[in-house]
Amino acid sequence: MQRYFIDQEQFGEETVVITGEDARHIGKVMRSKPGDKLIVSDGESREVLAEIVSIDPQEVTAEIIETLEPSGESWLQVTVAQSLPKGDKMETVIQKCTEIGAASFLPFLSERTVVQYDGKKEEKRTARWRKIAKEAAEQAHRSRIPVVEAPVSWREMLESLSAFDLVCLCYEKEHGQQLRDVLKPFVSRLAAGQSCSVAVIVGPEGGFSEREVSEAEMAGALSVGLGRRVLRTETAAMAALTCIMYESGEMGGM
Repeated sequence: MQRYFIDQEQFGEETVVITGEDARHIGKVMRSKPGDKLIVSDGESREVLAEIVSIDPQEVTAEIIETLEPSGESWLQVTVAQSLPKGDKMETVIQKCTEIGAASFLPFLSERTVVQYDGKKEEKRTARWRKIAKEAAEQAHRSRIPVVEAPVSWREMLESLSAFDLVCLCYEKEHGQQLRDVLKPFVSRLAAGQSCSVAVIVGPEGGFSEREVSEAEMAGALSVGLGRRVLRTETAAMAALTCIMYESGEMGGM
C-alpha cells in the first residue's frame, strides 16, 4: 500500500488533503481512484489509513478510516556523516541508507573532498537530497523522514560529535579495531531497548588523512575497520549502517 508524508496542517478531524507532486503521483503514476486506500503520515506522531474520496491533478482528499500505530522506525538513532563524494553518489547514500534505517545525514567537507563547494547551488542540492530521503522513506514504509542537514565544514562536523553515545570513523587503514568490536559494549544496552545515538563517519573517495583521523579520535570518535576489503565511499556508508542495524537487532541480529 502506498504511503505519503504530508504536513500536520493537512490533517483534518476526518479527512486528509494531499497536494502537489504527491497528488499528481497518486492520480497519474499510481492511477488511483476514489475508494482506493493509502497510508498517510505527518512524519512525527500521526499515521492513518485513509480512503480516497476525490482526485484532481493538484489535490487528493481522503477520508480517515483508522489511526495506525507508527512503525518502521528504530529506537537506535544512527546519523551518517558523509564527506561529500563526487557525482550523484550522495544521492545514492541518502536513498539507500534511508531504506536501511538512518535517522539523519550530515554531509561535510574534508581534506580530500574533490567536489567543488558552491554555497549558491547548495540550497538546491540539499533540497533535492531531502526530496530523495522523503521518497525513500515512503518506499520503505518508514514513519519518519530522516533529517538531511546542509553541508558543514570538517570542524563543524567534529564539534557535533559530543552529542552521540558512540562515534565510529570508518578508516580503511584500521586493521585492528573492527566495527563489531566497538559495538559489543552497547549490545546489552540495545538488547534492553534503551535509546542510543550513533554517528558513522565516512570519508571521500581519497579517504581520510592521518591528521583527520587523529583529530576525529581526539573529538571522541573510534577508528574502525570494515573488513579486509577497501570499499567505495558510498558502499562503506551502507555497509557500516547495515552492520550496526544487524547488531542492534533491527535486522535479526543479537
